[in-house]
Amino acid sequence: MTNLKQSGDQYLIDALISNDNQGINTIYERFSAKIERFVCANSGTSDDARDVFQEALIAIARQARKSGFTLTCPFEGYLFVVCRGKWLNELRRRKRQEVTIEGSAGFTETDEAWTLGEQTLHDEAREALFREFLEKLPASCLQILRLAWSGLSMEEVGVQLNMSYNYVRKRKSECISRLAASIQAAPAYQSLKYTL
Repeated sequence: MTNLKQSGDQYLIDALISNDNQGINTIYERFSAKIERFVCANSGTSDDARDVFQEALIAIARQARKSGFTLTCPFEGYLFVVCRGKWLNELRRRKRQEVTIEGSAGFTETDEAWTLGEQTLHDEAREALFREFLEKLPASCLQILRLAWSGLSMEEVGVQLNMSYNYVRKRKSECISRLAASIQAAPAYQSLKYTL
């Protein structure tokens, strides 16, 4: 995100990244009641609102830890978009007959907030899909991939697993192909592929 103006609320993102209690308390004090009113006005409970708020903060922190992340909008609008998306997903998961979201709970929404919030939700869904299918791989694949992705060379992976370099290299390629095929065959992949 180059050439974008950083928001004055970047300190709230920095607080999430560094796990700064004072900054995180500020976020809760300023925004949790608004999110609670929003969720409760849309078929939820106070407990639902607390869960959504916490999940949104985790998603935002994860997104913020990515290289090149800059908050270019008011934090409250970004937070609202992420919470709204998470609550919509939860209502769909619960299979409510009609999923209609009312009001923005007094949050300032900007185009930048919508773009950033939707990108965060999209990235989180992609990562969840990846993790889901990664965990379904055979244990031998998981072992090879985790070692390879830990920064070890393929020679070092072979030594650790008492396997030849050529076998480990071939097996890693097969495991990655299997993972990619599983992900691409998933119904959720198609919807993620064409969003944003």
